[in-house]
Amino acid sequence: MKTRHAMTEKLSDDELLVRLHGGDGAAFGVIYERYHRLLYALAYKYLKATDASQDAVQHVFLKFWEARAVLTVQVNLKSYLYTMLKNFVLNEIRNSMNAIEKNYEMAQAAECCDNELTERLEDAEMTEELYRAIDRLPEQKRQVCLHKLEGNISNREIAEKMHISVPTVKTHYAQAIRMLRMHLQKLSGLLLMFL
Repeated sequence: MKTRHAMTEKLSDDELLVRLHGGDGAAFGVIYERYHRLLYALAYKYLKATDASQDAVQHVFLKFWEARAVLTVQVNLKSYLYTMLKNFVLNEIRNSMNAIEKNYEMAQAAECCDNELTERLEDAEMTEELYRAIDRLPEQKRQVCLHKLEGNISNREIAEKMHISVPTVKTHYAQAIRMLRMHLQKLSGLLLMFL
């Protein structure tokens, strides 16, 4: 006695579709056996990945089964399944490209943030180095520089705070700037040697 599956194997695609429309699982099994390798080959041609190609074929057959009750195939079954698969694969590729573009945009944004952070860190390191250099200055030159860094304070106000004359403030500041410039030039020269 022939099994139901063996009997449906000999049916044409149109006959299988009629049976599938009525919910015949054996007809679906025959359609799957008949076309899954061809669909896999097509998927692999586009996706170049075994797992992704198998997933694409499974997706197409799942959608095909789910739509069996309302299925109307205007062309032959092979073309219908090919079209389903091709549409799915092209959507997957488009979604991948969108994901790649989004990742690229995010990476670019992160790179901008990284550059800003690097610049801030470099500025902070330079500021820290400047204060270390100021700390090495002779006492009155150090105090004049620190007062100048505090903000909008005039030479007269600094002179009054330190109990020295305005020309002395100017002299100390000019000498301090020269000393700091020399120190920072030496430092940048050392840094260039390591780069």
